[in-house]
Amino acid sequence: MALIADPDEDLVRRVGQGDPAAIQSMVARKLPRMLALARRMLGDAVEAEDVAQEAMLRAWRQAPRWTPGKARFDTWLHRVALNLCYDRLRRRREIATDTPPDRPDESPAPDRGLIAADTGARVEAALARLPERQREAIVLCHYQELTNIEAAALMEISVEALESLLSRGRRALRVALADMRPDAEGA
Repeated sequence: MALIADPDEDLVRRVGQGDPAAIQSMVARKLPRMLALARRMLGDAVEAEDVAQEAMLRAWRQAPRWTPGKARFDTWLHRVALNLCYDRLRRRREIATDTPPDRPDESPAPDRGLIAADTGARVEAALARLPERQREAIVLCHYQELTNIEAAALMEISVEALESLLSRGRRALRVALADMRPDAEGA
């Protein structure tokens, strides 16, 4: 098996040695992406913070035992965060309640920049309605900016299967958000 080049190898080694500057650097580099991934997968900012923090804690604990070359550290960290998200999504389905849960803050996230609040909320709602695997593929490729190869490896599917999920997810989003297109009637 060929060794995989990992741009985080030195950083992970230093974190494993307890270097405070490396730990701070890892958190600064990785926490925002884990938080964005969890927020998009869960649709709940508080739960997303919990998931992102737990993923970073696991990264810190794993760093002394990390074996470079088997996989990229960033890929492993994304898998940890996705697994934590899926655990929470499973628990949501298992809990029956008489009252609906509190609604998350509908204002745009800081990474949304100048996008209007209603547009951001509509896109997030449409994304949340996608089947989990389609949502996962879109989040990994479009929001987390992983390549198709990286996302497919992370999801443990072929690139062709990933592209199929992306295609179906994009098509569903286009239909759900069709009235927002500039060429839509009344726009």
